Amino acid sequence: MAIAAALAAATPVAAHAQDTNASDQGDAALNNGAIIVTGFRASLESAVNKKKTSEQIVESVTAEDIGKLPDSSIAESIARLPGLTSQRLSGRSNVIAIRGFAPDFSTTLLNGRQQTSTGDNRAVEYDQYPAEAISAVNVYKTPMASLVGQGLSGTVDMRTIRPLETGKRVISVGARGSYNDQGKLNVGSEDMGYRVNGMYVDQFANDTIGIALGASYTDEPYQIQEFNSWGYADAADGNKVIGGSKSYNTSTKLKRLGLNGTLEWRPDPRFTSTIDAFYSNFKDDQVKRGIELPLYWSSASLQPGYTTSDGLITQGEYTGVKGVLRNDVFQRHAKLYSFGWNNKWEGDDGWNAMFDASYSKTDRNELTIESYSGTGRDGQGATDTIGFNSSASGTSFTHGLDYGDYNLMMLTSPQGWGGTQIGTDGTTIVGGQDGYYNNRIVKDELWQFRVEVSKNFDKGPFSSIQAGWNYTNQSKSLVPEEYFLGLAANTDGTTSVPVPDEYRLGTTNLKYLGLGPVISYNPIDLINDGIYNLVPNPYGDVVVKSYSIREQIMTFYTQANIDTDIGAAHLTGNIGLQANLTDQNSKGATAVYLGQNANGSPNIGSLPRNATTNYLDVLPSLNLSLRFPSDFVIRFAAARETIRPRLDDMRASLSWNYTVTGNVAQVTGESGNPDLRPWRANALDLTFEKYFGAKGYIAAQFFWKDLKSYIYNQDITIPTNLLALQDPGNDVVVSPTAQLNVPINGKGGKLYGVELATTLPLDTFVSALDGFGVTGSVAYTETKIAPTPGAPSSDLPGYSKWVANGTAYFEKWGFNARGSVRYRSTFIGEVSGFAANRVRRRAAPETIIDAQIGYDFQPGSALEGLSLYIQGQNLTDEPFVTYEPGDSRRIIDYQTYGRRFLAGFTYKF
Repeated sequence: MAIAAALAAATPVAAHAQDTNASDQGDAALNNGAIIVTGFRASLESAVNKKKTSEQIVESVTAEDIGKLPDSSIAESIARLPGLTSQRLSGRSNVIAIRGFAPDFSTTLLNGRQQTSTGDNRAVEYDQYPAEAISAVNVYKTPMASLVGQGLSGTVDMRTIRPLETGKRVISVGARGSYNDQGKLNVGSEDMGYRVNGMYVDQFANDTIGIALGASYTDEPYQIQEFNSWGYADAADGNKVIGGSKSYNTSTKLKRLGLNGTLEWRPDPRFTSTIDAFYSNFKDDQVKRGIELPLYWSSASLQPGYTTSDGLITQGEYTGVKGVLRNDVFQRHAKLYSFGWNNKWEGDDGWNAMFDASYSKTDRNELTIESYSGTGRDGQGATDTIGFNSSASGTSFTHGLDYGDYNLMMLTSPQGWGGTQIGTDGTTIVGGQDGYYNNRIVKDELWQFRVEVSKNFDKGPFSSIQAGWNYTNQSKSLVPEEYFLGLAANTDGTTSVPVPDEYRLGTTNLKYLGLGPVISYNPIDLINDGIYNLVPNPYGDVVVKSYSIREQIMTFYTQANIDTDIGAAHLTGNIGLQANLTDQNSKGATAVYLGQNANGSPNIGSLPRNATTNYLDVLPSLNLSLRFPSDFVIRFAAARETIRPRLDDMRASLSWNYTVTGNVAQVTGESGNPDLRPWRANALDLTFEKYFGAKGYIAAQFFWKDLKSYIYNQDITIPTNLLALQDPGNDVVVSPTAQLNVPINGKGGKLYGVELATTLPLDTFVSALDGFGVTGSVAYTETKIAPTPGAPSSDLPGYSKWVANGTAYFEKWGFNARGSVRYRSTFIGEVSGFAANRVRRRAAPETIIDAQIGYDFQPGSALEGLSLYIQGQNLTDEPFVTYEPGDSRRIIDYQTYGRRFLAGFTYKF
């Protein structure tokens, strides 16, 4: 893994600067006859030099060579940087938390340009970007006026190769195979995959035209054992006991085609025109097979004679359990398009100009299908006696029924969930739904235009002054399509259907739960062939999940870049002002009562809702670096920072429901808030850095953020006569007021911390240790922010008090070996809940250990340019664990991903 955990240089026109690869620097030195280092060590040394000359506080990842950043995603690499960490999804990192803030508090750029997201909100999911296509990633922890699209916690800028700066023809190819030691958890799944990539870089017409073309294809499986509990109920004796379970074997197939290209034209040394293009076709297909066990919160009975420990029933038995077999599908498909055109003039008279235009678009479908089976419909059929044993790794079970028997386990609604349903098309389901179909369609589109003019100075305290204008127009929409699944053969509300022979796929073994084999089939085949009917969900809560948000942001900025001497020290940096005028529009729907269906159930429709608002943010920033002859640098930064609200919080949608107490119907509901303003913070940073020549450094970084505003949810009271409500009937009176839970802007709080980072080749101190070295960091963050009004301060989503990482390496004579460890303390994680809604849960601490060995064939060898490597990821099989607040024994999620082993090569010629 090519990790350069150090600070990267920021140029005055940061959004369009491009770093040179460490490998290219090494080749240049070799041509001059110098003794150089290559690979991982060269990448680290390059990062140290960038840190030393930077103006901002910036963390960096650089490739060891073209096409040689072999992590499974960019997030795997940048999660090792000081103060950064990740949350795993299906065993891989795909989103990043910076300095204790969730991913939605940061923004991600590609070549300095804002990007659309495959997620529901703003956070970019790095699964979309092949690591081989990226030559460097800069994480800006402090903003400056010329950095457009900056986040509150940080700004991630991914960089692709610039062919004219590479300066030579390069052809690079690579491939790797992967293996997961969890094996093939589901029938028909795979435990081995592969990844291939290629890159071509060349220059033409006397180095006035440069081209870079890259392609990467991934076809890799991931296997997950997922224990999940419904929660823990209060038993009759006051002890807690597991209330239900929904656990799976999950097999994921990740396929991704990534294409990228850059065309540079430099007809004059003063003028460069660059066109960038990127395309990603991403498919994440999951099969989930398991059993849902309704226990205490059902008609099942907890038997006497159970075992308790400190208020928790750890061992016992339920009788009368009606299990629900689950054969579910989750498919996440996304296509991302990104184009950019940059023109830059650097005049001989010190005047410079730049124009940039870009377009980014994401189309995403996220399909979730639930399919149920059991011994009979709605309470009919055999029940089971389930023994349970709750421990620190979740709950295991014993059972009596054979859940792998196709003659016993039939397509049906074992619990009668949903009751009788009448769809908007008049189709009726009787005796409970047999499954659920939820397709979420997300479209995201962004245009960006930017103009900048700057003037360089030969004398005075300022090296240059720049001013610019940027316009961004982004629109994002979410439309859910939700249906009940109903068996076509179930016309009387009592029918259950055996899985037809042609759809039977064998069995999947849930041995880790103690539940044995379960019947297995593909519900999509049953839908396509008419075994299931799709019955449109008539309820208003479906349409109010949708939203359409448009944001137009006009940005003006000016920045003066400092370069002057103060005694024996040298002062560099910048001071600037950025003004953002935001015009936001939100469209949604309000649920309304339209009468009764034929079965007496309410017919809930919707009315459109549209709201517009605008606001201005003025963002001053200051970055100073005081450099001493002793290789000691002190940096100070101060800034006003913002990040715009979550898109789902801005939705113009409102839903409601009744809670009847006595003869009074209390009305409660929830709504988005189209008038939300951003999170805003004042921030200070102070760092101390000591360098050891050009090879190593030690740094201490202190930061403090005072959030002047924070977005949280609050109950507000409105008159019920503003809502189109149904008559509750039975002489029940509707309360004159309704309570709505709405996101609002409120008071924030303080967050502060310290990060200690180092990169040290050990031969700096002991020459006999040439080739050995360490790089890593430890970060401590404290929060005084109260997400809930009136409550004491607590952890934010994504916040870990401690984050640490370290890598020890040896690299010499072409041989390289390194081991890495990554740790984060407990945090509030976001997981996918019912109907793909996000749910926040307390997650246990994690320690991830990876290792790699490799060999680079040396100059003069017949195989020069060939590199071989073997990697091991998650070597201790660290689980992802969540639990109920207050008791870490009450496990909600316990997911194991297995160890991943990879072997591959890159060849450059």
